Amino acid sequence: MSILSFFVLIFILSYFAGLIGSLTGVGGGIIITPILVLFFHINIQSAMGASLLAVIATSMGASIALKKNFTNIRVGLLLETAAVTGAIIGALLINFIPKTVITFLFSLILFFSAYSSLKRHEELEQWTTSHPISLALKLDGYYPVDDKMTRYHVQKVPTAFVIMGFAGIVSGLLGIGSGILKVLAMDQALRLPYRVSTSTSNFMIGMTAAAGVGIYFANGYINPVIVCPVVLGVILGSFSGAIILHRLKIVYLRIIFSVLIIIIGIQMLYKSLAGFS
Repeated sequence: MSILSFFVLIFILSYFAGLIGSLTGVGGGIIITPILVLFFHINIQSAMGASLLAVIATSMGASIALKKNFTNIRVGLLLETAAVTGAIIGALLINFIPKTVITFLFSLILFFSAYSSLKRHEELEQWTTSHPISLALKLDGYYPVDDKMTRYHVQKVPTAFVIMGFAGIVSGLLGIGSGILKVLAMDQALRLPYRVSTSTSNFMIGMTAAAGVGIYFANGYINPVIVCPVVLGVILGSFSGAIILHRLKIVYLRIIFSVLIIIIGIQMLYKSLAGFS
């Protein structure tokens, strides 16, 4: 394969990874890594380095959502503290808990989460009060609905904090991103509007990835030949996703998200069963 063909193909695939990552709030990195490793036979370290930059690019491209008032920065910063704490705990437990067990449990959580996401009908919910912690920290916000700003009330803050702590532990143990559980914590526990959840998740994963990309760069795992088409494609894809986000019906967004996490759940389940055998 020529360099030009390699560049164009990765650019196109990265565009769609950024598009899906922006719409679902899980970042493009979770799609980029397997593509680079399985189809282009790139070593895992270089693939993960490109993946981290893809996540940052998704966050940057999706930042257009900030102008649409979808991103709740206060919620993002609060939950990120739980995720970081969990990631540290997970890293400390890595020699004590079998990865196969965590992977198996994580896959089951993903399947249940896909069902829960599809089951929720946020347009029928009428929250008139907020959790006391939400009131104290001023987590409630507004988002545009039919060109009109609508207020939403944040629920079950402690539950979301626990979920994010678990997400961080899983991330630390398995070395994967926790964007999926970020969305679920905000969607299922905080009961945020879906567009707010995905936009806030994109904001959060960008901060997390930025903390680790320097290590990959220092170790020489950032290959410009790979990173260039990946970042360009992901930025354009996530930018497109941010524009589509407020136009696409919620039910379609939930279907896309659920299909994605079912695919990831199947992959996790296969890995865990292969590890048990």
